[in-house]
Amino acid sequence: MALLQQILYKVKIISVAGAPVSEVSDLQTDSRKVKPGSCFIAVKGTLTDGHSFINAAITGGASVVVCEILPATLSDNIQYIVVGNSAVAAGIMAHNFYGELSGKIKLVGVTGTNGKTTIATLLFKLFSQLNYKCGLISTVQNQIAGKILPSTHTTPDAISLNKLIAEMYAEGCTYVFMEVSSHAIDQHRIAGLTFAGGIFSNITHDHLDYHKTFDEYIRVKKQFFDSLPSFAFAISNADDKRGAVMLQNTKAKKYLYSLKTMADFKGKIIENSLRGLVLVINDIEVHCRLIGTFNAYNLLAVYGAAVCLNENKQTVLQVLSGLTGAEGRFDYMVSRNEKIIGIVDYAHTPDALLNVLATIKNLKHGEEKVITVVGCGGNRDKAKRPVMAEVACQYSDQIIFTSDNPRNEDAAQIIKDMEAGVPIIARKKYISIVDRKEAIKTAVNLAGQQDIILVAGKGHEKYQEINGIKYDFDDKKILSEMFQLVGK
Repeated sequence: MALLQQILYKVKIISVAGAPVSEVSDLQTDSRKVKPGSCFIAVKGTLTDGHSFINAAITGGASVVVCEILPATLSDNIQYIVVGNSAVAAGIMAHNFYGELSGKIKLVGVTGTNGKTTIATLLFKLFSQLNYKCGLISTVQNQIAGKILPSTHTTPDAISLNKLIAEMYAEGCTYVFMEVSSHAIDQHRIAGLTFAGGIFSNITHDHLDYHKTFDEYIRVKKQFFDSLPSFAFAISNADDKRGAVMLQNTKAKKYLYSLKTMADFKGKIIENSLRGLVLVINDIEVHCRLIGTFNAYNLLAVYGAAVCLNENKQTVLQVLSGLTGAEGRFDYMVSRNEKIIGIVDYAHTPDALLNVLATIKNLKHGEEKVITVVGCGGNRDKAKRPVMAEVACQYSDQIIFTSDNPRNEDAAQIIKDMEAGVPIIARKKYISIVDRKEAIKTAVNLAGQQDIILVAGKGHEKYQEINGIKYDFDDKKILSEMFQLVGK
């Protein structure tokens, strides 16, 4: 049980009605999880409005209801608390309920279109190897001091997020590194949290099904940095044309990283090959196992954050040199006999796909073909579909359009949307195969010795979502199985 007065600390209350209640057992935004003594917070979501479930929550045993609009009829023995924004209230209340623990650890948030997972994962691995107990909250997985937990969202809802941080604190974690998605910022899932630092990777065309305009997408990302406290650090990519914009109004200490211009954390690529990267970072040469220019940026961001967290520069670079990235981010394998290179990557935006294909182009030694298998998700930003196809055609010798996670859309129609972006001169370079497994198999059959196959879009995911059902599906596993059949 927790005192209601303490949980409501810093919440902007408009009015209070009904019976007085001094304690609550827990907080819930889902009426189905309510139990006797719960405080139900009615949050207006994108699909449903929690106000519609107030009666269900009361039936389930809720003693307190936090809402933006009072119900027409008030129930006896229930306290109603009216607030201006229930989602903001949920974040603040959850932070208070679990002991305001984000201020007792070093919580670092990573936001941007591409690179969030890799940066957060590298920071987690780096600080773990520096002998700190750490937590990781990411798209791929959540980790508490080495214990892996499943991840369902890039950033969990406010109550789940604070509960997760509380579990990390209880396990002795002193650092937590988390991805901060634009949805989470806009929906106030991080409201109430105290961040020790924030990192901006880049911003490109994505999530416009949700944010509607690119300017709105930028504004939401910027909100994260605007809310950082003065004792925090804010690190941004100087080579992204919105990088400086992100830091304009922040109270935090500002830092920039760059491969192209003067910056606090300056990098230069000396070598970029399948063996990894050789970089000069602030005049120190370091060999890293990660591949590609995009990973050079990720490494600079991680190095900068570690320095801002007062770690020894030389030690940080020594540890970074041996780290691998996140699962499903430029994961590559080689077939035994034909020496075909297979790469699985989460690239699901035009810019991410461009980065991966440009990296592959730079890694080629001669006349190897690049065969790209790519699709687009259903019930998501439709405007990027033809752009994805155009990028794939520009940088690939052969392209296979296929399904990604069609969700509730027709996979064949999604592919048709993509085909609209195919340039006339590339019409003979692509084929369309709806079945993703068959598409990967076809790519392997088309490949010759030392050709390169990129399977893009799903990366670490172990499922394919079709009509509301998640079927087992692992790009890396299927590609490996097809490689075993090559030459047989």
